[in-house]
Amino acid sequence: MTSTTIAPRFNGPDRSGNGGYVAGLVARPLAASGAVVTSTLRVPPPLGVPLALTVDDGRAVLADGVTVVGEAQAGTFDVDPAPFVGETLARKGYEAYEGRVEHPFPHCFTCGTARAPGDGLRVFTGPVDDAAHPDTVAATWTPHPAFGGSDGRLQPEVVWAAVDCPGGWSAHIDATPMVLGRMTGQVVSTPVADREYVVVGTLRGVDGRKHRTGTALYTLDGTLLARAEQTWIAIDIADFR
Repeated sequence: MTSTTIAPRFNGPDRSGNGGYVAGLVARPLAASGAVVTSTLRVPPPLGVPLALTVDDGRAVLADGVTVVGEAQAGTFDVDPAPFVGETLARKGYEAYEGRVEHPFPHCFTCGTARAPGDGLRVFTGPVDDAAHPDTVAATWTPHPAFGGSDGRLQPEVVWAAVDCPGGWSAHIDATPMVLGRMTGQVVSTPVADREYVVVGTLRGVDGRKHRTGTALYTLDGTLLARAEQTWIAIDIADFR
């Protein structure tokens, strides 16, 4: 068992952790060598308090006392990655980011417009409005040098965060506030800070409060670096403010 604390800067809603970041944090002990891992968040992840992370028999559990915050185990994909969108369309998506107009969580670590460069990731995926890519958002994204380690590479949980919120925006999180419930992710090749990439999110389907989405991170020439499949849960935003 190890103790870990989710720093307040890694929030999604103002009072709880960023779903992708926390999902990646729980998955990290199981995600060596590009393994596919499924993380499930059970409660809004608390910020700034010591949490216990245990790994046993292929299962990782993050707990706040007796309350399970999240858990992870080996996962699989049964669909292709969210499709690559070329640089021109990705730039169009960035300019069309709807979070600049209406944002349920403007301080979100991944997609918040109120976060300064180097403080938040500022992944601003907007609709590409392309017949070949329905229900798809995309953006170009250059990770700030502050997010790179000594070798420039991003930490796995930061990569998971980067491929988190694009799913929510493909499901119109601005109109229907929602939070991440489950995420199956894979980091194929670790991205490096201060290089430009393409981030994509696509809506897979809706079933009541559940919204299924896929996301991916690509190089500008279309090489897949990371991907995720997600389930988002529609919420009453008053419960998260």
